[in-house]
Amino acid sequence: MSETKKEKRKRNMWKLIAIVLMIVLVGSLLLRGLGNILSKSQSVPENYTETVKTGGSIEAKYLQNGTHDVEYFEYPAMMSFEKFEIYYPTDIASVEKLPVVIFVNGTGVVGSKYTALQKHMASWGFITVATEEQNAWNGFSAEMSVRVLELLNTYQEEGKENPFYGKVDMDRIGVTGHSQGGIGVINAITDQRHADIYKAAVMLSSTQTDGAKALLWDNDPSLIHTPILMIGSTGQIDAAITPLEAMEHTYSIIPDGVDKVMARRNDCDHGEMLYFGDGYVTAWFMYYLQGDEEAGNAFFGENAELVSNEKYQDVKISK
Repeated sequence: MSETKKEKRKRNMWKLIAIVLMIVLVGSLLLRGLGNILSKSQSVPENYTETVKTGGSIEAKYLQNGTHDVEYFEYPAMMSFEKFEIYYPTDIASVEKLPVVIFVNGTGVVGSKYTALQKHMASWGFITVATEEQNAWNGFSAEMSVRVLELLNTYQEEGKENPFYGKVDMDRIGVTGHSQGGIGVINAITDQRHADIYKAAVMLSSTQTDGAKALLWDNDPSLIHTPILMIGSTGQIDAAITPLEAMEHTYSIIPDGVDKVMARRNDCDHGEMLYFGDGYVTAWFMYYLQGDEEAGNAFFGENAELVSNEKYQDVKISK
């Protein structure tokens, strides 16, 4: 029996539906695979200490890795933090206590995506803590990192590894955050329970403080009492996220008497600022948390290196 035109159209229609469904299925699988790849990709290159250019000898020194080998420790977390990712010097058992740097995440850039940055800081003799928090603007991930450190420093559970027992210097804690994490830094050092515990802070290409409020990310830089370094870039994306006028406004309302430094790097953009400024970020924490006077010469004194560094502009310093 020959096929009628109606039956042929019906058969072709089902073929078309099958093809469309196959395309959707394949596309979905490709997107899922791409999403998995992107979720695991690193936002900070492993070799950034070798590729980022520097404009001063102090910046160059602290961009390089320190003298400590580094190990990793993971502590479970509830809620959106998922886990506390802790890097620390391998020789922790042989030292009295170690200072701490806590990382606050930018949008879409969680701790597991900038492991090279954490390893670098730990190589300079710091314990570093990061999480997988996606909404870090309120500073609560930093607060909980401090509480976990308090627990690890004072409680040794029998039969479980805890290299941090009695080794965390709770009087020498700093905090750094990129993009959304810059707002998280403000709230960590002004609004959270342990706000007074921080001895140094860094904001990298931070979301502008007034713009953040439009996103319901409340913050008040006028309450900052912690020495703070603010670095942005002159790139096109930062021109929208952290423009010069917004940086200057935030800088101006941080109270007089607080050590504060701001600058913009002129050879990168928003995403790269997560690690392009790391030479000076490391120097900032070395100065305030380890008493390294050479590191302090990057920012303060008659010949502060940052002022003459050709990689930076729009420098402001108050001490």
